[in-house]
Amino acid sequence: MKKLFSLALLFITASAFAGEDLQLRDILDGVYGTRGVYGINPLNDGESYSMLKDGKKIITYSFKTGQETGTLFDVATTKGKTRLDKIDGYIMSPDEKNILILTNSKSIYRRSYTAVYYIYNVRNKTLQPLSDGGAQECATWSPDGNMVAFVRNGNIFLVKLLFNNSESQITKDGEYNKIINGKPDWVYEEEFVTDKSLCFSADNTMLMWIRYDESEVPMYSFPMFKGTYPEFPENAEYPGEYTYKYPVAGAKNSKVSVHSFDIKSHVTRQMKLEIGEEDYIPRIFATSDPTKLAIFTMNRHQDRLDVYMANPRSSECKMVLRDEVAPYITEDMYNSITFFNGGFVFCSERDGFNHLYQYDLNGTLKKQVTSGQFEIITFYGFDPASGSFYYSSNAESPLCSAIYKTDKSGKVTKLSQHTGTNSAIFSKNFKYFVNTYSDINTPTVTQVCDEKGKTLRVLEDNKDVLEKLQGKNLGTKEFFTFTTSEGVTLNGFIIKPWNFDPNKKYPVIMNQYGGPGSQEVKNHWNIGNCGGALLEQYFGEHGYISVCVDGRGTGGRGAAFEKVTYLKLGQLEAKDQVETALYLATLPYVDANRIGIWGWSFGGFNTLMSMSEGRPVFRAGVAVAPPTCWRYYDSVYTERFMRTPKENSGYDQSAISRAPQLSGELLLCHGMADDNVHFRNTAEYVEALVQANKTNFKQLCFTNRNHFLVGGNTRMFLYTNIINWFDEKMK
Repeated sequence: MKKLFSLALLFITASAFAGEDLQLRDILDGVYGTRGVYGINPLNDGESYSMLKDGKKIITYSFKTGQETGTLFDVATTKGKTRLDKIDGYIMSPDEKNILILTNSKSIYRRSYTAVYYIYNVRNKTLQPLSDGGAQECATWSPDGNMVAFVRNGNIFLVKLLFNNSESQITKDGEYNKIINGKPDWVYEEEFVTDKSLCFSADNTMLMWIRYDESEVPMYSFPMFKGTYPEFPENAEYPGEYTYKYPVAGAKNSKVSVHSFDIKSHVTRQMKLEIGEEDYIPRIFATSDPTKLAIFTMNRHQDRLDVYMANPRSSECKMVLRDEVAPYITEDMYNSITFFNGGFVFCSERDGFNHLYQYDLNGTLKKQVTSGQFEIITFYGFDPASGSFYYSSNAESPLCSAIYKTDKSGKVTKLSQHTGTNSAIFSKNFKYFVNTYSDINTPTVTQVCDEKGKTLRVLEDNKDVLEKLQGKNLGTKEFFTFTTSEGVTLNGFIIKPWNFDPNKKYPVIMNQYGGPGSQEVKNHWNIGNCGGALLEQYFGEHGYISVCVDGRGTGGRGAAFEKVTYLKLGQLEAKDQVETALYLATLPYVDANRIGIWGWSFGGFNTLMSMSEGRPVFRAGVAVAPPTCWRYYDSVYTERFMRTPKENSGYDQSAISRAPQLSGELLLCHGMADDNVHFRNTAEYVEALVQANKTNFKQLCFTNRNHFLVGGNTRMFLYTNIINWFDEKMK
């Protein structure tokens, strides 16, 4: 095993004298939180961008100077009968002559929401309702900016601006928990990372969408109580319930099909896709050719992705590309697809790493844009004028990311200047980009750069965050690596208490996530929990060392490292966390008898699997919202990594099946209104513990709380109980 080494030493030089302790309430209330620059919307001129200011104005700014250049919208100067005090967001029309104004936004699930939209004319400042029939979803502009399509109650509607905002209903079969048009169902939204499934053709003559028939998808229900934060007064006398469609592993999914509507002739057609009844349609894309609608389909095993070009008028479909990657295709592959005039850029792991490939609309490979033993993280776009491709990758290190340009000759230029974690927003002409970066010691910095990467101005540096933390009892943050007994090299970070004494023995709290493709160990400010690892620093004030290690199955290191857990989720991940504890136990300043572990969601599952791995290395643990048996989790996510329960005996290796082997003191926390990882997981796991006569656990249930456990005092209560649990069981 390699010795611990430091890649990033002191965050703030530890003083020999005690400073002020961090307060948990301040951490959770965001006293030390960083500010980002959100909502940057590059405009067509390539020289400016717009931003929402104070929820009241949409201001334009110059990329080059950073100065305000105009006001596109102001609630105080709108004309018409409608008066707004504040808005939630906006969507520019493609020609930027009109703006969809969002108000009264209400979240549904992770990405979906309803809103009341208004159409704002930039030139004459008039504000009119998009529709009077109720809140809308998935509002979408036509390419010419003269129409808006939206979804309401599972049906699609069309509003024509040139005909006095006349509204027509395109579909009429939409019905709750049965048929949805133009909007993904729960599992598509959650696992295919999308909130909209409709688009217009490039010539503005056709409207296309995916139809989801979830009639045969099984229902799932959970109780809702009166509660507080959130409160449901209607449940004051008797509890209510929430019921929705949720396909567990192996269950029936929605039957999906693609349809088109001819806006002039009012003819609706179904595309003639030759796909299996259980196949998925993760995406549709309008291309630059109005006779070609790109349809992405995937088999249920998710190891084959096909691209069809469909003619929305004739409904004929032709497969132009097939990408087969064993054992599965990750969600990044279809989230980074970009279409441009005459072609598209496609992501694939066909050579073992995520890289970019350029195709024409007929599916002919023009070239592989990137290659090497590194991963493309985000594709930002293609500039047809110069033939350059813009993206971020971890070519320098699995722990870092940088912004790059590859020109038409294949020359690669690094544009970002700071080593750490970088992301970008480019101007429409790629002449400028907004670079957001941080590292383990540097809070998030947002700056505007020119096309060569030179900093033009800093929009936010968060220096005041470091000033607020001066004088606090903060310890060192360091990266390390070690090799397990199975010969696997793992990356991690360690945070030592501010008054660390190498001659003392310290208890350790390990935190991890570990889910497929995830990555916690990165060189950025937001390592750990609560930003700047401040929760870990708080643990340090209680005398703990904090450690996080990315085990097998995590991302950033290529497909072979990430996909080795296929068909056996939790088994190798738990081994690696146990190996981490065994490695830490060899360090002279670690108390081998006082090592704890905790995690949330997949990290909660990993905690349970690690505490019952067979080697009793953990004194205590906390599992928050854990999936305890993959038979209970949704079809798309679970089957991507496990296939179906009928095909894979690996489902039998679960936290529930391992309950009799639980070692250490366990705290279980779960929200009873969790629509993602159902409370059922914890309930069934507790029953397994009871029947195994395991008395070494405690359970916390949170009324009306979803997967994120927020509302009122919830987070304060949760984290207080977590630290109290470790204090009680490990000191």
